[in-house]
Amino acid sequence: MLRPEFPIRTARLDLRPFTMADLAQVHAYQSRADVARYLYWEPRSAAEVEAALARRLTRDRLTREGDCLSLAVRRLDTGDLIGELNLDWLSEPNRSGEIGFIFHPDQHGNGFATEAATELLRLGFAGLGLHRIIARCDARNAASAGVMARLGMRREAHLRHSEIVKGRWADTLIYAMLDTEWPPGT
Repeated sequence: MLRPEFPIRTARLDLRPFTMADLAQVHAYQSRADVARYLYWEPRSAAEVEAALARRLTRDRLTREGDCLSLAVRRLDTGDLIGELNLDWLSEPNRSGEIGFIFHPDQHGNGFATEAATELLRLGFAGLGLHRIIARCDARNAASAGVMARLGMRREAHLRHSEIVKGRWADTLIYAMLDTEWPPGT
């Protein structure tokens, strides 16, 4: 079980559970075509963001396999909500999980995704005791693949035509890290 103390603070960011007060700032990036381009959903309306946000409100802990921890990412200097993180507990017996992240395009190139996702890996390995954490992205999403590489995750697979997304075949990249490789450089 993992129930983090919030907020989780990094050098430049606070990570915390979502609230309904986050609606406008989440809509600001989830409504963008350039954000939804590599995701399973199309740009979201305010009502769709509200419904998605409502599902995240109770995702502040991992108590059993299948649970998802969903966190808002806020800049300390501006107070702006700039993205979101997920840590999914995939298997208790196999001690495996998956991380994911979405950031507002205006924040790309500043290292925020890497800084925030580093905390997800720490939570998964040190907090939950996971052995293996994966991350996946559409193979065309070079920015996400770059974050995974900078995290020290190893590219393990390029799955060709692995699923149909938005009516067309998509390739998937899979990255992974083991607890023995955490933290990177040890």
